[in-house]
Amino acid sequence: MTAPYALARFRDGDAVHVGLVAGDRIRALTADELGGGLNAFLAAPDWERIAALVEAPGEWHPVSDVTLTAPVEPRQVLQTGANYRQHVIELVAAGLTQNTDRTPEEARAFAADMMDERARSGEPYFFIGLTACVVGDDVPLVLPAYSEVHDWELELAVVIGREAFRVSREAALDHVAGYTMVNDVTTRDLVFRKDMKEIGTDWYRAKNAPGFLPTGPLLVPAHFVDPADTPVRLELNGQVMQDASTSDLLFDVPALVSAASQTHPLLPGDLLLTGSPAGNGQHWKRFLRDGDVMTGTIGALGTQVVRCVGEAAS
Repeated sequence: MTAPYALARFRDGDAVHVGLVAGDRIRALTADELGGGLNAFLAAPDWERIAALVEAPGEWHPVSDVTLTAPVEPRQVLQTGANYRQHVIELVAAGLTQNTDRTPEEARAFAADMMDERARSGEPYFFIGLTACVVGDDVPLVLPAYSEVHDWELELAVVIGREAFRVSREAALDHVAGYTMVNDVTTRDLVFRKDMKEIGTDWYRAKNAPGFLPTGPLLVPAHFVDPADTPVRLELNGQVMQDASTSDLLFDVPALVSAASQTHPLLPGDLLLTGSPAGNGQHWKRFLRDGDVMTGTIGALGTQVVRCVGEAAS
């Protein structure tokens, strides 16, 4: 399943161009065709104008002949934690069985009750990522040598269009230009501070090593994606590790965009990650290693292939 057309960014020597992808073809978009730069276009996306270019004359190339990179240039990256019901139940239950005398079954039942109550009366949990970590899958994922528990988290990512500031849930989707996919890589043993547990989570160290946000390869217009029911699938070396649907989200895309916009404006081109489903390495007790290949697919968003390299090997 692929979208009829999408945007991408591709390398041409030291330059990076915005391109129009249609099937297995790609062509560069001029500033006039795009209506300014990528983020300027996303601020008021005219997808009908872009769609018309699919059949217009132009210098098309096979996608296989170019090197795609991250399809976005965000000024802000917001990440959503604990937003897939089954994933959170796994994480909470794992912590409970380690730190209490609950049985695994009791821990899962307790965690399930927590998530159901959170969905009824809670709020989304956001934290901030570094834009410098946003890379394309053309960049190998270097696994830092300071840990052996680097984990995968494939996620549907919202690409903001028109600036959103204190928007309602009902109006939130009017501020979404499109979607892409992001693998929100996490170093598990750095998530919680050991020297001062009262501080809680340390997302800076756990999630912001170079290249820890592989993104793309496509930016797909919002009208080609159903964020309420889109399959999310990640394979590790050909073995399925994550296989879920965004229908398991505790807080859906309109709720996330609205909630995030209450604190600070979301700007054109910004990324809002929606959370990762069950099936992470922590669940499988299997973490990323030198030579691993992750293949991610999310609905019509194309295929992301991330190759892992141990820091020493790199």
